[in-house]
Amino acid sequence: MKTYQVNEEGYYGNFGGAYIPEILHRCVTELKEAYLKVLESQDFQEEFAQLLRDYVGRPSPLYLAKRLSEKYGCKIYLKREDLNHTGAHKINNAIGQVLLAKRMGKKRIIAETGAGQHGVATATVCALMNMECVVYMGKTDVERQHVNVERMKMLGAKVVAVTSGNMTLKDATNEAIRDWCCHPADTYYVIGSTVGPHPYPDMVARLQSVISEEIKKQLQEHEGRDYPDYLMACVGGGSNAAGTIYHYIDDERVKIILAEAGGKGIDTNLSAATIHLGKLGIIHGSKTLVMQDEDGQIQEPYSISAGLDYPGIGPMHANLAHEHRATVLAINDDEAIRAAYELTLLEGIIPALESAHALGALPKVAFRPTDIVVLTVSGRGDKDIDTYLSHNPYQD
Repeated sequence: MKTYQVNEEGYYGNFGGAYIPEILHRCVTELKEAYLKVLESQDFQEEFAQLLRDYVGRPSPLYLAKRLSEKYGCKIYLKREDLNHTGAHKINNAIGQVLLAKRMGKKRIIAETGAGQHGVATATVCALMNMECVVYMGKTDVERQHVNVERMKMLGAKVVAVTSGNMTLKDATNEAIRDWCCHPADTYYVIGSTVGPHPYPDMVARLQSVISEEIKKQLQEHEGRDYPDYLMACVGGGSNAAGTIYHYIDDERVKIILAEAGGKGIDTNLSAATIHLGKLGIIHGSKTLVMQDEDGQIQEPYSISAGLDYPGIGPMHANLAHEHRATVLAINDDEAIRAAYELTLLEGIIPALESAHALGALPKVAFRPTDIVVLTVSGRGDKDIDTYLSHNPYQD
């Protein structure tokens, strides 16, 4: 049977692998040899499940959005990752990786963050588990996500503002990788998405797969069947999407719709729609689609959402798009803002700007009245309130 999951060499079709400098070879090999043994061990599974339940507050609800469903002429369920502790899906992965780091004997945790949600989640888990934590964040993002920066500091993390490049997520990732190169023995790098060298994309997808595991059980309870007609999620690096589709990836009955950040439009130079605009290349240790110019230089992405302006895409999603297993839609800034206000006014849920891109895809799909749609609200919108207020589509 054809599978869209990773193969033993760490590839999803033609995408993935580990393209790393010699200095990181030991770190990545050590991780590759450890991750499955640890993740599949009983003591890890028990501790991870207990923390997801008692600390994070899982399972997150699967909520039937009646007014939204009425508007789009189908049955829309929202997977409420915004209700997790720290306000997003990022905590699932952070807990799993810090538990792994402890079992590997690491003492120091580093992470990169864009919107700050992964940084906050990692700092939270490090506070819980008494681990040193350093978070790299582009100076642009430090300024637009000030509250999350203060949360990380309050949690005991050191936040390093990165001033190279565009001063956003790509640059923060570069600095985190440099740090890892300098401290391979005692440091563990918690990557926040399904990007980076193998085994990160597979490991993050596995840790986030609790999302689709719950969707299966919850749909069975709600609908008497364990699969939807459509799964919808936003993609930047792609971890919430990977978790949403993980247990359905080879089930062809389920259509997958991914929403990437169109920015000001894919025909402008201000976009982060990597699947639409990217070409095959290497970024942060992985072969995937990358936004680049004719000379292979990485082009700076743009999105109103700090969590989606990454010039690459997880290799799982690059392959799903290439194989036409997923339909990928570019949702521009205005469409995302409008969708966020729509959800807020119809259902009383203020979504993160990232999640608003998934909601922005709803008008672009021709649903039938019998269709069951599950859309993941990956995070809550508290961090984006200033942006929402300055772009209110209903103001004169």
